[in-house]
Amino acid sequence: MSQAPGAQPSPPTVYHERQRLELCAVHALNNVLQQQLFSQEAADEICKRPLSQLALPQVLGLILNLPSPMSLGLLSLPLHRRHWVALRQVDGVYYNLDSKLRAPEALGDEDGVRAFLAAALAQGLCEVLLVVTKEVEEKGSWLRTD
Repeated sequence: MSQAPGAQPSPPTVYHERQRLELCAVHALNNVLQQQLFSQEAADEICKRPLSQLALPQVLGLILNLPSPMSLGLLSLPLHRRHWVALRQVDGVYYNLDSKLRAPEALGDEDGVRAFLAAALAQGLCEVLLVVTKEVEEKGSWLRTD
């Protein structure tokens, strides 16, 4: 089918979800995939399921972005800011290296760090970034296949 001379081609149909609540990760996934494939529930389930499948020995560290309550002295304010927290294994023990702590907090073994992550994710509005080597990333070996 040819167009009339001088006619402009019609623009492509582009799928675009607008921001609703704080579901930007869901919107970003659906926008990249160009269709509504993910819901909040589906995204939450995906976040919970890879937690048990993480191959923690392959992960150099984890960085969490968590809600952090604000206070003025002893007075807690009804506001929350975001705070980045590092987790890392040193000599077989996982530590919470939160810069707001006076000293590193031992979380224990893999079960301990998984429990900490599960509790953080259960609070909602938590993001987890994995720090891995380029080789681990390329192989995808940060996830267990069993």
